[in-house]
Amino acid sequence: MIMPFVRILGIFVILIFIGLLFLSILGVIFYKFNDPKTTRYMASEEDRLGKIKFEWVDFGEIKPVVFRSVIAAEDANFCLHWGFDLEEIRRVLRNGRSGGASTITQQVVKNLFLWHGRDWLRKGVEALYTPVVELIWTKRRISEIYLNIAEFDEGVFGIQAAAKHHFGTTSKNLTPKEAAALAAVLPSPKLRSAINPSSQLLKRAASIRDGAATIRKDGRDRCVVF
Repeated sequence: MIMPFVRILGIFVILIFIGLLFLSILGVIFYKFNDPKTTRYMASEEDRLGKIKFEWVDFGEIKPVVFRSVIAAEDANFCLHWGFDLEEIRRVLRNGRSGGASTITQQVVKNLFLWHGRDWLRKGVEALYTPVVELIWTKRRISEIYLNIAEFDEGVFGIQAAAKHHFGTTSKNLTPKEAAALAAVLPSPKLRSAINPSSQLLKRAASIRDGAATIRKDGRDRCVVF
């Protein structure tokens, strides 16, 4: 009696996995060709705050230094990995930390398809989605969606809304200093401010600005900025 039950349970688990994989592929294919109008988190913040700032902007309307700044801040090896930065994961484990190795692709998966939180279920589903996104989307599409749905201040989503909110300009006209300041608030926009930066944030922004210049020089932006 036990063996048939175990076999049925195993088949059930496999079917669930296949179903989740199929649904993830459909969702990823849909957003390969369609721009997100909102996300689960954006909707929840709109309910909580009453209003949010969000304005989609196409890839070509975002200044290249913005991409370099975000890569320098969040995922220096973005153009070199397939969704998981194994080198960064090993470094985090060596230092005994429990987080901080999420790539831009993983953050896109979390922000667009999943929910916020550090539970193991979300991390498991995220691990399922991430290689699918890397396989179906280009790096340019990943970075475009990331910059359009990332939160840059409470209720301020996307680089266009952030540029207008913080500096009264557009994503196409951000200076290297402004781009670095916005990248510096990631991934904790509710605790950091690009308008009223702390001394620590100013140091982080300066480091990001230097990192963006280095990334341009050594070609680690080639998958995004041609």
